[in-house]
Amino acid sequence: MNPARADADRVWHPFTQMSEWTEEAALVIRSGEGCRLFDDKGRAYLDGISSLWCNVHGHRVPEIDEAIRAQLGKIAHSTLLGLANEPAALLADELVRAAPPGLSRVFYSDSGATAVEIALKMAFQYFHQRRANPKKTKTRFLALENAYHGDTLGAVSVGKVGLFHDIFRPLTFESFFAPSPHCYRCPMGRLRGSCAMECLGALRKILEAHRDEIAAMILEPGMQCAGGMIPIPEGYLRRLRELCTENDVLLIADEVAVGFGRTGAMFACGKEGVTPDLLACAKGITGGYLPLAATLATEEVFSAFLGRFEEFRTFTHGHTYSGNALACAAARASLRLFEEGRVLERLQPKIALLSRLLERFRDHPNVGDIRRNGFIAGIELVADRATKAPFPAAARIGHKVCMAARPRGAILRPLGGVLVLFPALSMSEADLERLVSILYDSLCEVLPPGRP
Repeated sequence: MNPARADADRVWHPFTQMSEWTEEAALVIRSGEGCRLFDDKGRAYLDGISSLWCNVHGHRVPEIDEAIRAQLGKIAHSTLLGLANEPAALLADELVRAAPPGLSRVFYSDSGATAVEIALKMAFQYFHQRRANPKKTKTRFLALENAYHGDTLGAVSVGKVGLFHDIFRPLTFESFFAPSPHCYRCPMGRLRGSCAMECLGALRKILEAHRDEIAAMILEPGMQCAGGMIPIPEGYLRRLRELCTENDVLLIADEVAVGFGRTGAMFACGKEGVTPDLLACAKGITGGYLPLAATLATEEVFSAFLGRFEEFRTFTHGHTYSGNALACAAARASLRLFEEGRVLERLQPKIALLSRLLERFRDHPNVGDIRRNGFIAGIELVADRATKAPFPAAARIGHKVCMAARPRGAILRPLGGVLVLFPALSMSEADLERLVSILYDSLCEVLPPGRP
């Protein structure tokens, strides 16, 4: 059986309406090189979403390939339950050195959702058993509207994207939600440029009213990604850090998507000089090679879990592949590339270029908003610019634009009516220009600017 037929007959794809999936619809990727993917017919495509926001240095990176081969010559995996392994130990030290100052402990898992679940459980247990002033009433969490933190049930409980989360509400725990700092669709009715961050004031009221119930506030610093590519305004995170400290609430930074250079800094928190109490990271941690995630904690949080065995203060959580040696070897090689290749320094001109390239979209009558943070961008399409009315879901405008990009040589994936650009940090300026040009031409094919 050929791969496309086997895929159509056997594979259940994520976030995909399978009634529309056929052998003809399957694009079978056979290989990759740099920022290009190649299908089983030899056609090349620019990887415009870095293989779902995780590929950092491109495909088939010699340094990462060699690190994995070298580790394979030793061992592929051994458990962290009662044992240590060299790559996991050394990577933990390197992650702490790269992270915002004050984060000092690393707990491994294997996906962004599990890293978030771990952070939520740590925050809950911390307040139950910290030595000074334990608060067992702190059993709930605060998140933002439009939040997406993963698809496991704890992560869903602090998510607020109806399409992804509403059906599962009977299975989840109840959380508090504050207005999202969505400057294009302001929940406070303000206009961009005339805002005093009233949305942050609403969040403050929730914190103060429920400070004895809330264990932690969770958000994606820099950009709410799957919630619609919504940038977090400058200064918001710093003030949130202060509010959490004032109200004895832990701050969890979900850097699963925005970490490892995506915003122009290694971690988005670092751009505002903020250290969270817990930080979840995944996706780009291995350069996009292998599943790995980490939850970083401060020494203050870690110390609440220390004691004699019979006190049962242990964090009783773990995964079979926690600290997998192969994945950790890949992650160490990726971090070395950041330093030796001056990745963040060399990224800055490309961030400026992306900003300039996006300007051409502003004149399209169906572009309502262009949103960007670092090397991440979202273009929101609307049926009516004046009213900001979206296209009906059945029109699948974003999907049609991304499908129109394929014969032009680019792989893209929308978030409903938001076109997403999430290239690898290694993408050349020439390829970036071509990618943005493909997206613009595809948009104009689906929605011709001069149509009546």
